[in-house]
Amino acid sequence: MKKSIPSFMAGLFCGAILLGGSMAYASGVAAIPFSETGQHITLNGEPIELTGYMINGNNYFKLRDIGEKLEFGVTWNGTTHTVEITTEHPTAINDHRVELPADGSRYVPKVGDVISCDDGTDYTITDVSRWDKNAFSAGPLGPLPTAACDWSSFPEVALPAVEARHINNSAGDYLFVRNLYESRRMQYTIQNLAGNHPDTSANGKLRYGSKGTPYVRIQLTIDDTMQAQSFWPWRASELEKQFESCPIGLYAMEAWDVYRNGVFLYTEYMIYAQ
Repeated sequence: MKKSIPSFMAGLFCGAILLGGSMAYASGVAAIPFSETGQHITLNGEPIELTGYMINGNNYFKLRDIGEKLEFGVTWNGTTHTVEITTEHPTAINDHRVELPADGSRYVPKVGDVISCDDGTDYTITDVSRWDKNAFSAGPLGPLPTAACDWSSFPEVALPAVEARHINNSAGDYLFVRNLYESRRMQYTIQNLAGNHPDTSANGKLRYGSKGTPYVRIQLTIDDTMQAQSFWPWRASELEKQFESCPIGLYAMEAWDVYRNGVFLYTEYMIYAQ
């Protein structure tokens, strides 16, 4: 069961949710930490601790903290500007929590999946109808490329850490999930190109310089200093164009699943070549 609080009441609740720190002031009114008031709280007769403040003789606590103690859920819907309270038990919510694979295997999102974000919030996926379906794609992607050259001749490429970046602004409630599986699709595509190009390979193996430097270097992260190009949906031709323009060099690449307001939008591919 879910109850929606209109935006006016949401503003009042958010004030309580966002209070933090020690002594605080709002319009000259003192906010005294509850722990300093000499008062106590019990739950079913057992003492509990809650971070809160006394303001003008009234006690204020974070709604989410109260939810954790009383076992109800509290989320903020940025689209409707609503604080949503659900009576679903936290363990039931945890049943939908997804542990994103760190080994590069494929994650296919499902409606109801809950993603733990880097800012400590939870993001619930509500619509995956666009997964593998959009106006520019012929259909679902096939498996990852297989070796068309000697991949063992390439330096080992480290997988970056799993990331789920949460951004909530006036444009919507966004989630960006690093897609390691699709990052590997980009890596393997470049390896096959490099292992079969006369400038970068010999006998199906990657060439190395006199100082042991590989003719093609690959990394699955893009530094802030790199001006990457992005595209979606997947098109191997985009990587082929980058490679053919200057085969020898560094290739930095990333793939991210993009969600807005719980809806999967697309997987964005980013490539930097130097």
